[in-house]
Amino acid sequence: MTPPAPEDRAAAAELWAGYAAARPEAVTAGDEHTVEHFGDSAELADELLALVLRGPKRATAALVADFAAEGRPLPRIGSHWVACDGAGTPRAVLRTVELRIGPLDSVDDAFAHDEGEGDRTRESWLRDHTRYFRRVCAARGETWTEQHEVVFERFRLVWPPDVADRPT
Repeated sequence: MTPPAPEDRAAAAELWAGYAAARPEAVTAGDEHTVEHFGDSAELADELLALVLRGPKRATAALVADFAAEGRPLPRIGSHWVACDGAGTPRAVLRTVELRIGPLDSVDDAFAHDEGEGDRTRESWLRDHTRYFRRVCAARGETWTEQHEVVFERFRLVWPPDVADRPT
């Protein structure tokens, strides 16, 4: 998908400013954040963001090659990102709480469940993500193989306050 439009970047900056003002202890000086969406289509972005806002989705996975192809750094623990819907409208601030890089088949039952998609089993996760990774690689003119490294990321929904995760 394309980068956010200027008005969406401005809206993302406003959402971020609201979070930073309300939770200054969570944002360090110069803290950078990215502005992104889930998936490779507007429809998928909307579907996955809805799972985040409703609560079952607290993890995501992407290929290391996706980050490289888009010129983006890999996420890091404690980093934030503004999640946009399929139209590019910023809707939430997420904070990375766990990262692991490994092969696709290293996904475990708990991670598949935390992604909140499908029936939340490892089997459906593997099937659906294999299909997705093949599609995104093909769109770049690459062939997906099981040697592609996957970034397994868990996150917390930290903003807006009416839907944010409650501290545990």
